Amino acid sequence: MRTVQCVVLKKESQGLESPPFPGPLGQRIFDEVSKEAWQNWLKRQTMIINEYRLSTLDPKARTFLRSEMSNFFFGTGSTPPPGYRPPDAPDESSANER
Repeated sequence: MRTVQCVVLKKESQGLESPPFPGPLGQRIFDEVSKEAWQNWLKRQTMIINEYRLSTLDPKARTFLRSEMSNFFFGTGSTPPPGYRPPDAPDESSANER
C-alpha cells in the first residue's frame, strides 16, 4: 500500500494508485493527496457540476473545475456555489418558525 502525507487531511494516509489525469497537477495530486481526500473532491466536484449545471464537454467548465480542484487541494478551499445548502442541512425557513 502506497502512503502519502496528505495536504488535505494533514496526516499520512493511503495514496492514489496512479495520477488521476496527465500533467503537472495530476502528478502533484498523486504525490500529495490521499485516496480519501480524492473521494471527498469527487463528491464536491459532483455538487459543483450539478449546482452550476456545468457540461464537462465545455472547455470553460473544465477550466473552472480544474481551478476549483486546485483550490480544494492546494489553495484556500473550493467555495460552494452561492445559496448552496447541503442536502442534510435544516431548512432555514422551518428553523425560523420554531
